[in-house]
Amino acid sequence: MKAEYGEMRNNNGEIRLFPESIDDLWHLQHIIAPGDLVFATTFRSVDAASDKIRPEKVEKRPVRLGIRVDRLEFSEHGIRLRLTGTIEHGVDEGAFHTINVETGYEISVIKQWRPVDLERIERAVKASVYGVIHILTIEEGEAELFRLRQYGPESVITIISGSGKGAETESRRGFFDQILAVIAELSGPFIIAGPGFIKEDFARYSRNQNSPPIDRAIIVETRRIGRGAVQEVIGKGALEKLIGDLQLSREVKMMDEVLLRIAQNGAVAYGRREVGDAIGYGAAEQVLIADTLLRDQEIMHLIEKAEAMRASVVVLSSAFEPGERLVALGGIAGLLRYKMTG
Repeated sequence: MKAEYGEMRNNNGEIRLFPESIDDLWHLQHIIAPGDLVFATTFRSVDAASDKIRPEKVEKRPVRLGIRVDRLEFSEHGIRLRLTGTIEHGVDEGAFHTINVETGYEISVIKQWRPVDLERIERAVKASVYGVIHILTIEEGEAELFRLRQYGPESVITIISGSGKGAETESRRGFFDQILAVIAELSGPFIIAGPGFIKEDFARYSRNQNSPPIDRAIIVETRRIGRGAVQEVIGKGALEKLIGDLQLSREVKMMDEVLLRIAQNGAVAYGRREVGDAIGYGAAEQVLIADTLLRDQEIMHLIEKAEAMRASVVVLSSAFEPGERLVALGGIAGLLRYKMTG
């Protein structure tokens, strides 16, 4: 994501945003809310019927419009964010229009910016510097490649060798060659994970074949492959070796801490009522909320109160396992400065 800040007064003003990936579109879905004013160059049907033979003929022309957003729809597979609302600036004021935001498409958003919005923009801008992280999980006869989105891991492809475990050397080499063909064009950070020694054998074979991604790779031992292995990689802090501060790594650690404190009857609160009480007493040190609650007015009031009480706020993606766990606890939890009794 690229961002350019306009004149701001008390966090109210314009920010120009330029999404560069599907991750950025996902961020925009949570940054933009109904009631926000969004400007973009879009296409609008214009009556071009000057001849009377075909009066129904219309054409679409590029126009600069400002719409007051009424609803949003994020399409992960269509790789676009649809913003629908009433035109307030430009042609056909008062009419409804939909802006289809795709990667490489610039928009300007004017609103009262919340600290969580600005933090999310900063995180998206920072993440774009490093590029997409790929994680290859591998065991004898099977491998799966994941693309690590900021909202969670996305499976790219699964590769299965015909002979599986106990493969002969020639079959294993063919299995490795299949994987090399898949990862050949990858750019950015790369992790190889899995149980046993096959990951080291694959890394050694890759170097002998002069495969470019291996020069950027780190190897991580995990108990399994697949999505579970990705979770282990994040939990072990391997991603931090690559880019320092990644939101997903922080999410895993924070939710592990929440669940540990719950198990030990420690300084933790979860659910609206408990977290609200903790914030009210100034006991909340860190507040975790699921992104599904960012439109909930009651929750956002709690968040504003928490920030006023100098508590930090972390938004977790509900598309990833830590966020799913948080949703199961009511979508909000707090790590407390001290244990509350009630």
